[in-house]
Amino acid sequence: MRIFAIGDLHLSLDDRVEKPMDIFGGEWIGHTEKLYNSWAGMVKPEDMVIICGDISWGLKLEEAMADLNWIHRLPGRKLLFKGNHDLWWKSIGKLNGLYDDGTMQFVQNRCILIEGEDSLHEGDGKSGKTEKTGKTGKTAICGTRGWICPGTEGFCDHDRKIYDREAARLKMSLEDARKAGADIIIGALHFPPTNDKQQGSAFTDLMTEYGVKTCVYGHLHGSEAFKNGMKGIYNGVEYKLVSLDYLEGKPVRIL
Repeated sequence: MRIFAIGDLHLSLDDRVEKPMDIFGGEWIGHTEKLYNSWAGMVKPEDMVIICGDISWGLKLEEAMADLNWIHRLPGRKLLFKGNHDLWWKSIGKLNGLYDDGTMQFVQNRCILIEGEDSLHEGDGKSGKTEKTGKTGKTAICGTRGWICPGTEGFCDHDRKIYDREAARLKMSLEDARKAGADIIIGALHFPPTNDKQQGSAFTDLMTEYGVKTCVYGHLHGSEAFKNGMKGIYNGVEYKLVSLDYLEGKPVRIL
């Protein structure tokens, strides 16, 4: 099994939702078809894809269902995190009752644990045998929506309340992974984990404290905004921007 990530699908397949994305630049022209072709060509049924928010432009769940069903039909197991535009996202229990085949999971306040799989060794190429060489460790996917961070222009008391709440939700998810004995932790946010000056935050502090291997996030769009996102290693954690237009519509493999 491989783990991929992508954010900001910004789908609007329901006829009642009019939100053409091509007004935001050429990279968004036909983005739904580009994403479908890339995803279908890269992801296998046994793989996992982390979706970092801003999934559907639907305002209500019934308006988002066409988009969710479209994602459901794609190969792989999908882990969906909330974005700031996902106004249809209400009861987590109701969302996780939509699909009963285990390929669509909506994540909030907890982790998703992947039990260790058998590691395979192909041998010396002469015998043609594949041997099991042991178990890989447990991997946990943790995360939350996030929010703009202190130091962002215009950050106010209202933002502080949401920021503190989202940090608490991230900690709850990471603690769930720790209690489960995860060997590898992957973090997922919608918002970037820092301000545009790339200064540390409660989100980066928690990622480091809990030993997160890689953190993926989206939200940033356009070449100027891409520069503001933290990328590479910071305090032992690898940060990856995975917004759809940054990835040119191709999910990126992270593990």
